[in-house]
Amino acid sequence: MRPALAAIAREYAKSPENTLAVSPDNRSRAEINLAIRAELQNAGVVAREEHRMQVLAPRQDLTGADRMWAARYEVGDVLRYSRASKETGIGKGEYARVSAVDAAGNRLTVELKDGSEQTYDPRRQQGVSVYREEERAFSVGDRVQLTAPARELGVANRELGTITSIGAEKRIALKMEDGRQIEFHAAKHPHLDHGYAVTSHSSQGQTAARVLVHVDTELGAKDLLNNRMAYVAISRGAHDAQLFTNDRETLPLALGHVVSHQSAHAPQVNLEKGLAAKPSEVKQQFVHGLSM
Repeated sequence: MRPALAAIAREYAKSPENTLAVSPDNRSRAEINLAIRAELQNAGVVAREEHRMQVLAPRQDLTGADRMWAARYEVGDVLRYSRASKETGIGKGEYARVSAVDAAGNRLTVELKDGSEQTYDPRRQQGVSVYREEERAFSVGDRVQLTAPARELGVANRELGTITSIGAEKRIALKMEDGRQIEFHAAKHPHLDHGYAVTSHSSQGQTAARVLVHVDTELGAKDLLNNRMAYVAISRGAHDAQLFTNDRETLPLALGHVVSHQSAHAPQVNLEKGLAAKPSEVKQQFVHGLSM
């Protein structure tokens, strides 16, 4: 495991209450989730008994524009439609699985739950969310994130909660961050993931007393490292923000990249300390995750 990720997991486990880890990319977010979860299991905060479940993980590599082109989909992708279409006959809230991709003709063939198939131009079907089916292990005590809204449960996308019980037929009981209690069958609401770490994009709107920010300066997707990411991630922490990186020397350059017009609230990069500035009420720390 990369030293910075192990350091984040250890720091999180010291005080898991009201702590949030943030990372720019989905791959490292998943790695951090597993590392933190292992630390909490060792500490007895999360039960060791695991329940393996099939979940729908959002394909975060697809932009809204990407979803207009069949070539960007893969056979096996699971689609959720938030808008009905008279042309295809697909209703609001329905699910389908991609069974064929015609990139040249920009046509997508999907299989609906009743076994029927529809072929359409994805430019003519709006409101589509794209997922991959993956396996996750959940335990009592796990902090989880709901990855799609559910009106029947009264929850919004990206809400966080803690598993209080896992019953027969994988019925999960959650205590949400605001104190509400909800229950659901995992098979009926497979939009679930570990919620210890979130991407900087999905962290918008969330706050915690303490935020642990992962910044890998060698990240392949360089466009994810910029001054906006720094501000959004660091400003999630109400009282404490810590940065964990693989390379302290190149950190200022990675977070100094400007992606939009700077506002009065945009971060300033201090080239001497390698820290993104933040409102004065937040205590900032720098943690160098690279073994020297």
